[in-house]
Amino acid sequence: MSVATPFRHDTFTESASAFHSRALLNDPTPRVVECHTDDPTLVLGSVQRDLIVDDGALARHGVDVTRRHSGGGAVLVEPAGMVWFDVVVPADDPRFLDSAADVWRSMQWMGTQIRIALEYLGVDDVAIHDGPMVCSEWCRLVCFAGIGPGEVVHGERKLVGISQRRTRVGSRFQCAVHTRWNPELLVSLLVSPRPDVAELPDVATVDARVASGLPAALVAVLNAL
Repeated sequence: MSVATPFRHDTFTESASAFHSRALLNDPTPRVVECHTDDPTLVLGSVQRDLIVDDGALARHGVDVTRRHSGGGAVLVEPAGMVWFDVVVPADDPRFLDSAADVWRSMQWMGTQIRIALEYLGVDDVAIHDGPMVCSEWCRLVCFAGIGPGEVVHGERKLVGISQRRTRVGSRFQCAVHTRWNPELLVSLLVSPRPDVAELPDVATVDARVASGLPAALVAVLNAL
């Protein structure tokens, strides 16, 4: 078996649009890539239509809009409300080989490593969702309104959202954890039909100190495999 290349920790400070435009899988080096942005941004899933967004509300609230290359519903990235990081794993990485060929197993693999990192940081009662998609009425519109296989939950609430972009050379897992959940602003940026805030499931959050330490802790967990 080949020797695994250590995961490294990269950090970019740029707009969400610029970060999502980075072709990280063109260089499938194992790494956790953290993004910091000063601009609140509504990030659409790869197949969501631009028509779901209220352009006037975006302008009023000073929120940008962009699109990621992985699937799922919309995510509101707020600089003080979320820690956001991607994980790049080569398809031939020996730590990932048993899971790389299967979408479900690869999501379980990623979620497990994040759960271990959270436990290392002192977060109790975390688990990965190992069943099929749990989809509320609005989960196709709003990412955190559903729980997918491999995502991390705290009790029965979603804590870490994970989506995945796969190519023949590797996988790019796009991950987000909230320090503050702001469904009122998220809903206001969408056109009807859209949910009332009360219709969205509650979302788990963690302390900002824990969230900010998660990418580095995840690097340590991955390198210990």
